[in-house]
Amino acid sequence: MKYIIGAYATAPSTVKWDKELETQFYQKLKAIDNIAGLEHPFTGQLHAYDDDWFIEAIDKDWQFIFTSIPGVMGNLANNPHFGIASSNEEGRQAALAFYQKAQQAILKLNNHLGRNAVSFIKIHTAPRITTDNRSSITALQTSLKTLQSWDWFGAKLLIEHCDAHIAGQPAEKGFMTLADEISAIKQVNNLLKSDIGISINWGRSAIETRSASGPLQHIKQAYLSGLLKGIIFSGASGVEGPYGQWKDSHMPPAPAFKVEKYAENSALTAEQIANSFSQCQGKALDFVGGKISLSPNNASVDERISYIQSLMTIIDNVISASKR
Repeated sequence: MKYIIGAYATAPSTVKWDKELETQFYQKLKAIDNIAGLEHPFTGQLHAYDDDWFIEAIDKDWQFIFTSIPGVMGNLANNPHFGIASSNEEGRQAALAFYQKAQQAILKLNNHLGRNAVSFIKIHTAPRITTDNRSSITALQTSLKTLQSWDWFGAKLLIEHCDAHIAGQPAEKGFMTLADEISAIKQVNNLLKSDIGISINWGRSAIETRSASGPLQHIKQAYLSGLLKGIIFSGASGVEGPYGQWKDSHMPPAPAFKVEKYAENSALTAEQIANSFSQCQGKALDFVGGKISLSPNNASVDERISYIQSLMTIIDNVISASKR
């Protein structure tokens, strides 16, 4: 099976921008046969450091899924009302302006590759909900209608669910509930005859529910709604350690199948990956992938690649076992 990999979270550039090291990292990524493409972070321009470097470094056959979460979180740091679900109209409009930049970045990448290379763009239901910042299904619907009216040059809109606001519980993202996201999407899809979907990040659902059962609940909920497009496996832990306790630190998986690289106390086990797939009742998803970070973040390029390969090996073995 081939996977979409959020390699930016594992890359040397998570420490500092070093073009030579980043080039080595991408060269090794391109040598991995079962990478279908990348989950690519959008911060406001095509590449956070160097657009020209990026379009020359990538594999020309890769498919891409843009994720807006790095840019969304950056904007929230300056404007807590920012978000497509914001009840604050200025904050909602600021988010739409941000996504217009993403639209142009997709066009730039497509023009360079001579094809529609971006399958999906992941959008997120900011703002962080607090007593001062609110979101609403109505605001989200209004934004989705606007976004769906734009030409995305082959990319489909996809809400990636992040940990929702839960009263009394510290949040990593604190966005809308999955139920509210599903409600808004279904109403807009019914009205516009569109195909906006949902994707689940395993770790973020575990963080929301403080358990490994949360991702299973969310995958099944999205699947039964008819909106589930993909799953990204990213770990988390209820045990305090290098990756934090229920932190969105993209923790590697727990040890399994004698892989070289893993993280002790990760809730993302081979069993939980298998359970995740079982919630889809055998339905083929548009994409499956993974995203991991390293803590401490001082690994060599080869070690970083090995972490990615280890995660894919675990998923491969889980899928193979399910077919026996």
